[in-house]
Amino acid sequence: MLDPSSSEEESDELLDEERRDALLAAGGGSSPRSLPPPPRDPRGREGGAGRAASPSPSVLSEGREEQERLQREEREKRLRLQLYVFIARCIAHPFNAKQPTDMARRQQKLNKQQLQTLKERFQAFLNGETQIVADEAFCNAVRSYYEVFLKSDRVARMVHSGGCSANDFRDVFKKNIEKRVRSLPEIDGLSKETVLSSWLAKYDAIYRGEEDFCKQPNRMALSAVSELILSKEQLYEMFQQILGIKKLEHQLIYNACQLDNADEQAAQIRRELDGRLQLAEQMARERKFPKFITREMENMYIEELRSSVNLLMANLESLPVSKGGPEFKLQKLKRSQNSAFLDIGDENEVQLSKSDVVLSFTLEIVIMEVQGLKSVAPNRIVYCTMEVEGGEKLQTDQAEASRPQWGTQGDFTTTHPRPVVKVKLFTESTGVLALEDKELGRVVLYPTSNSSKSPDLHKMIVPKNSQDSDLKIKLAVRMDKPPHMKHCGYLYALGQKVWKRWKKRYFVLVQVSQYTFAMCSYREKKSEPQELMQLEGYTVDYTAPHTGLQGGRMFFNAVKEGDTVIFASDDEQDRILWVQAMYRATGQSYKPVPASQAQKMNPKGGDVSADISPLYTDRGQKHGMEEFISANPCKFDHAFLFQLLQRQTLDHRLNDSYSCLGWFSPGQVFVLDEYCARYGVRGCHRHLCYLNELIEHSENGSVIDPTLLHYSFAFCASHVHGNRPDGIGTVSVEEKERFEEIKDRLSSLLENQISHFRYCFPFGRPEGALKATLSLLERVLMKDIATPIPAEEVKKVVRKCLEKAALINYTRLTEYAKIEATAEKDSEAMNQATPARKLEEVLHLAELCIEVLQQNEEHHSEAFAWWPELLAEHAEKFLSLYSVDMDSALEAQPQDSWDSFPLFQLLNNSLRNDTFLCNGKFHKHLQEIFVPMVIRYIDLMESSIAQSIHRGLEQESWQPVNNGSATSEDLFWKLDALQMFVFDLHWPEPEFAHHLEQRLKLMATDMIEACVKRTRIAFEVKLQKTNKSTDLRIPSSLCTMFNVLVDAKKQTAKLCILEGGQEQQYHSKIDDLVEETVKEIISLLVSKVVSVLEGVLSKLSRYDEGTFFSSLVSFTVKAAAKYVDVPKPGMDLADTYIMFVRQNQDILREKVNEEMYIEKLFDQWYSGSMKVICMWLADRLDLQLHIYQLKTLIKIVKKTYRDFRLQGVMEGTLNSKTYDTVHSRLTVEEATVSVTDAGGLQGITMKDSDEEEG
Repeated sequence: MLDPSSSEEESDELLDEERRDALLAAGGGSSPRSLPPPPRDPRGREGGAGRAASPSPSVLSEGREEQERLQREEREKRLRLQLYVFIARCIAHPFNAKQPTDMARRQQKLNKQQLQTLKERFQAFLNGETQIVADEAFCNAVRSYYEVFLKSDRVARMVHSGGCSANDFRDVFKKNIEKRVRSLPEIDGLSKETVLSSWLAKYDAIYRGEEDFCKQPNRMALSAVSELILSKEQLYEMFQQILGIKKLEHQLIYNACQLDNADEQAAQIRRELDGRLQLAEQMARERKFPKFITREMENMYIEELRSSVNLLMANLESLPVSKGGPEFKLQKLKRSQNSAFLDIGDENEVQLSKSDVVLSFTLEIVIMEVQGLKSVAPNRIVYCTMEVEGGEKLQTDQAEASRPQWGTQGDFTTTHPRPVVKVKLFTESTGVLALEDKELGRVVLYPTSNSSKSPDLHKMIVPKNSQDSDLKIKLAVRMDKPPHMKHCGYLYALGQKVWKRWKKRYFVLVQVSQYTFAMCSYREKKSEPQELMQLEGYTVDYTAPHTGLQGGRMFFNAVKEGDTVIFASDDEQDRILWVQAMYRATGQSYKPVPASQAQKMNPKGGDVSADISPLYTDRGQKHGMEEFISANPCKFDHAFLFQLLQRQTLDHRLNDSYSCLGWFSPGQVFVLDEYCARYGVRGCHRHLCYLNELIEHSENGSVIDPTLLHYSFAFCASHVHGNRPDGIGTVSVEEKERFEEIKDRLSSLLENQISHFRYCFPFGRPEGALKATLSLLERVLMKDIATPIPAEEVKKVVRKCLEKAALINYTRLTEYAKIEATAEKDSEAMNQATPARKLEEVLHLAELCIEVLQQNEEHHSEAFAWWPELLAEHAEKFLSLYSVDMDSALEAQPQDSWDSFPLFQLLNNSLRNDTFLCNGKFHKHLQEIFVPMVIRYIDLMESSIAQSIHRGLEQESWQPVNNGSATSEDLFWKLDALQMFVFDLHWPEPEFAHHLEQRLKLMATDMIEACVKRTRIAFEVKLQKTNKSTDLRIPSSLCTMFNVLVDAKKQTAKLCILEGGQEQQYHSKIDDLVEETVKEIISLLVSKVVSVLEGVLSKLSRYDEGTFFSSLVSFTVKAAAKYVDVPKPGMDLADTYIMFVRQNQDILREKVNEEMYIEKLFDQWYSGSMKVICMWLADRLDLQLHIYQLKTLIKIVKKTYRDFRLQGVMEGTLNSKTYDTVHSRLTVEEATVSVTDAGGLQGITMKDSDEEEG
């Protein structure tokens, strides 16, 4: 094949070289975000104009700047147009890449307006302004989500950076409610999964809002489709937006480049690949290589270029020639990539056989009507038959001879490029013996693919002596052009190896595969060509007429080493079409130009390069597109162009409506892949540029997926370190230096992100990004791809980052707290902060610190799972910064101020549940500060409680208050509150916690002991002041004292219990003391009430037999009875005593709180009473009881027995031996009286009966 530059005009070559040099210069010195500056012309017209007009320096400077700006804009526009031409060709005919279908679908990003709308919707829900029904638990979850997440400034920054989607918001809410639902109690018939689903459905309803309920699904479906696969038209439109190309400019480029012509695009690719091969060969000859890290890589570089082009040729060859024509089976040529592709035109290449170029055609024959039919009666039936010679025969419907019209279509297939079509007209024979219908006329046609496809009238051949001399038939024959048949027609030809005679033949240009074309000549009714010539290695061009050849007017030829074939057509347009088709087929770089056009474009003479499509040449030149369309891609710096393309594409991607995190869309990946493969952009350069852009965007606040950075960095690292999966490749010095530069930038970026992890990855978003960042940092710190870095080195770097993070987090937290405080209080009040205000601020700051640590644990601990101790160190560092402010605020508190204990409880409750922070440095510091305060507080409380006991019991009125008196209630409340306060401290250090508990229990024991003893004394004093008559009613104060002791007994179990050894013994001591004291006061009370019975019995003693009083009473009664009716002694004494017993029993039942002690009291009371009566009767064994004594005792004993039985005294106690003795004596006395005294006992008896009242 000829060298691509051998036939070009020198001026064109110089123009391309200047363009390339300008691009190279621009690529080296331009800024990352601007196109290359225009070259400055020292001979420009500015200087001359300046000298002519002599303007002021400022005016001259402004004019020059304006001129330079316009030149720069024009240069940028031209560069974008040129780049778009290359991209459009990639889109029009891709042969290396496909749009990936396995990429993760990106979600729609949220913007500021949507975030504000979302806040308003959740606020409306919390205010009860929506129709969504929810329980309190869900409302609390939404409130927490709204306050902590939606209102967070970190979320607002993430939304502003474009890295947040609706899915992120939903995931954060889902994680939040999963923890809440797990902590809820189980409900029968309602699983927690159901609750989660219900809550998420309600969240979705709040998120969507009522107006978007129906619109959202449709919008999501459309976005999903557009994100996955794009059509060619959509890709064109996307890159028009990316490069700022106008629609008109695209249309001009589309038409001029013939982007819809697959043959032209394939030919363009073949020319480009051939040009790249020749550039490689030229580089090898001239030894002009890029600077590599080793000299041995220079030859390897040439091999890389060759193999990459071979691979592209193989990819192009593997494409099917056409998507149509299933009958056409391409014969796969078994050719070696290393020989056939590089040595096109080699004599050893595999030759085509005639069977390889057999074509398949489809013919449509439509018979419309017949004209001039006169020889047949009007009512006779006529019809037509049609056939392609060598194939089947078809027949039309029947028609009357008066209206011979049909419109019938027949479809045929044939392998003959020059088929013979026969159409005949018949009429039905009416004769009895006729075997065949009569033929009225026929027509024979020789259609080709270039024949007219519209209906035409054809004169029919009629039999001899027929009257239808002017018989015509109107029909259309449409013969399709198979996709692999690129051109056909009649040409004159003369060659040295084929077509050795100059004559007119029917030629077909056949494409067998992407790289194999054949020029074939066919005869009529033949499917295989008579002769053929493969076009590989030939160069086609226009030639002058050959005078020695007869036939043909417009000449052109195909030249190859050792062979020349001359062709000629009958007109100029046919020659142009043939040369165009063969130009695409040969893949030559030289562009043939007709002599007439060359003269018009270059009247002074010379060979000028023109557009390959004359149909669009004038239009393209008119609009200034000729330069971009005809530019040789091999002479451009595609590394720089791709850098520009990738930068603009990434900018466009980050500004679209998707939360892409730096990932290109499938369509963008497809175009970039195709561009790199087609124009030879090195993979390392591509990823280095990508890394540079991603790092720059990340430094400017955009959210970039670290996994994406990892992919590109790993590729570059494996390339630079010679560890590529596909083998060792060439590494340029520029690539290595740039890689080291980007490695340093990336390392700084990653360390900065880890130091700002709360703000770069708020609430763990994007999911898994922090973990991927740490993984990437480890990869970046590796010295080479194969040697792993020691874990301690990575740990050291991460530790340093987290130390910075602690300072950053605490600084921003204090700023946030100050902003909140300023919003609540005016600045003057802030400047004059009181100790209480300082404590309030540091308490609020502690709440914020705990919230930060909890969020770190919840959202970021998984990322630091490799080094959990580092996150603990970060927390300690963070808390150590807080401790400075905390210590300052605590030092400002007045002495013996206890308002700071809530601060300890808040911090301690958070720290003690943390495995790493419990009893850590800050925790111990916190304890050291509060130990003296706790001890001092307990000392003061102990003194205060002791004083309150002393003063309270001295002034105690013993009025009942709850379970005791005012003093006892105050005592027990204070002791319980003090113990609960210390318990709520949850002191983390076990020894001091045990000491505090022991001291409080012993203190409670001492206090209760003092209270019990003082109550015992007061009880005895009060009891002594009461009388001993039956008028005695137990005072409520005595009951209150009793209740105090009872309550002390109960409180002892709560306030004084300590497990183990000495403390347990000490508790038993106070317990025994209380028990003994209760027994003593029961004994005292029983003695008091029994003494009343003794008084009653002493009154009855006056009636003893033999006493003076008894005799006097008996004599007086008997003497008086003779004259008047004297009343006998009544039962007042017995009734009075029984009333005394009953009322005091009721008092005790009502006012004493402990049933057990009441029963003990009643048991002793009953036993004591029976014992006193028994002793009284025992003293009178030898005496007979007076009737009055007997009656009183019987009533007292019986009523006492019944009353105490009703009060629950056990049968064993009621029927004791003492009672039996009393019962027996009184029964005997009763029997004696019934015998001796006629009056009797008046119904009073020891027998059990319910007849007596009262």
